[in-house]
Amino acid sequence: MQFPAELRYSREHEWVRVEDGAAVVGITDFAQDQLGDVVFVSLPAVGSKVAALEKMGEIESVKSVSELYSPVSGTVVEINQAAVDSPETINRDAYGEGWLLRVAMDGGLPDGLLSADEYRAVVGAE
Repeated sequence: MQFPAELRYSREHEWVRVEDGAAVVGITDFAQDQLGDVVFVSLPAVGSKVAALEKMGEIESVKSVSELYSPVSGTVVEINQAAVDSPETINRDAYGEGWLLRVAMDGGLPDGLLSADEYRAVVGAE
């Protein structure tokens, strides 16, 4: 299981990477592994406001439907249409091609996001 050190993580199993002043958001490798085969993802529209730790969409797998929570507050400036059209991309490459959306943040990263080591401890991974 991967826990890239350059990312920050939420306890709800989303990751965030700051890139060119915007937050790129996805679900963690742990989350996609727990979900199983992802078959559907619902994301907010471009221009929508998202708030840190609040629901921003849903992800459905062959096992269950789970809510997605935004790790940051701001305005959605891009969604990954490739991941929406081919949700299995999330299983294949959760930290790369399987990213979900890009958010123009209101301020910086919120307090409470975890480092890779802290997130690893939360999920009990070795």
